[in-house]
Amino acid sequence: MSSLYRNPVARCFSVFISLFISGLVHAAPSGSALYGQHCASCHGYGGKGGMGVPLALDSFQGSVSDDYLAKTIRFGRPGRVMPEFRHLSDAQIKSIVKHVRSFSSATPLQDSALIVTGNLVRGKRLFAQRCASCHGVNGEGGKGTGVTFSRPRELPIIAPALNNKGFLAAASDSLIKSTLMKGRVGTPMQSFLKQGMTEQDIDDVVSYVRSFEASAVHAAQREAKHGDSSTIVMDSPHDLKTTIEQVKNAALAKNFRIIRVQELEQGLVEKGSENKNEVMVFFCNFETLNNVLAIDPRLGLFLPCRVTVVERAGKVQVMSINPRYLSSLYNNAELDTACDEMYRNYIEIIEEATL
Repeated sequence: MSSLYRNPVARCFSVFISLFISGLVHAAPSGSALYGQHCASCHGYGGKGGMGVPLALDSFQGSVSDDYLAKTIRFGRPGRVMPEFRHLSDAQIKSIVKHVRSFSSATPLQDSALIVTGNLVRGKRLFAQRCASCHGVNGEGGKGTGVTFSRPRELPIIAPALNNKGFLAAASDSLIKSTLMKGRVGTPMQSFLKQGMTEQDIDDVVSYVRSFEASAVHAAQREAKHGDSSTIVMDSPHDLKTTIEQVKNAALAKNFRIIRVQELEQGLVEKGSENKNEVMVFFCNFETLNNVLAIDPRLGLFLPCRVTVVERAGKVQVMSINPRYLSSLYNNAELDTACDEMYRNYIEIIEEATL
C-alpha cells in the first residue's frame, strides 16, 4: 500500500485532492455528473464560482473556445489550485465542456490558428503601463486567483496568471488578442480598443504575453525541486491519551485556542464506528487566521490548524499537514512567509508534545 494511505493525515488531505484527480475507468457518465465530481466544489454547481473562477459569465463563455476549455481541464494551472486532469479521457473532458456550455447562451469563440507577430519591446512597455497593475509585473496574476470570498461580489474574477504554463498551453494567440480587444463584461477586464490602444498595440502585448512561456518553464522547474513532504510526522513516547493532552497543552502554550477534539473519521463513516485510535485536535489563533486569510482566502480549506494523533500496534505518532508544502501549491510569494510561520508553530507544538 502507498505510504500516502498509511498516513491518516495525508489520507485526509488527499480527500480534497482526489475530488480533482481521480479518473473514471469506465464509460464516461454525463457531463453533469463529471462536472459535479471534479469541478463543482470550486466553480459551483451552476458555474457561479467560489474557490474557482465563475464559468457562467456570458462574457467569459463568449470569449473562449471549446478547445481552450478542454485544454484548461487537461493541463490545469500549475502553481494554482486548478489541477491537471490527466486521468480523464478526451470523451469525458468533451462531456464536461458541453455541460459548462449549458451555463450560458453566449456563442463560443471560434478560435483560429493565427500567430500574432508584434514588437516585444513595445509589448513589454505597454504591458507594464496597461496590464501589470492587475496581472502582475511578471504576469504572475492577482493574489488568490478566482477567490471571491474576501472581495466584493461585483468583482467576480481576480486577474489570472499569464505566465502560467497551463494558461499558455490552452490560450491561442487569437484568444488572447480577442480578450484584449473586447474585454470581458462583468469583470475588471475592459476592452483596450475602447481605452485607446490600437490593434498593433494589442498585437505587441500578445507577443509579449506569449514570451512568458520561457519563464513559465523555469517556474515549473522550481516547483519540481520543492523538497518538502506533504506532512509532518513524529513518534511519541507517550500513550494515545497522554499525547493528545500534550498536544493541547503545547498549542495553548503557543497562544492557540483549542476548538475541538474528535476522531479523524468523524463524519466520514457511520456514527459510532469511528477508529478511536485516530484523533484530531483542532486549534486556532484568530489573529493569525485572519491575517492568513487576508493574504489568500484559499488557505481556509486547511484551517483552523489541526494535529492528528494515531496509535497502531502500540506505537503512537503525531502528525499534521505541512504548511510549507501547501504554500508550494499556490502562486503567492507573500503566502510563503505566513506558511513558514505556521510550519514553525506545528513543529514546535509537535516537538513539545512528543518530549
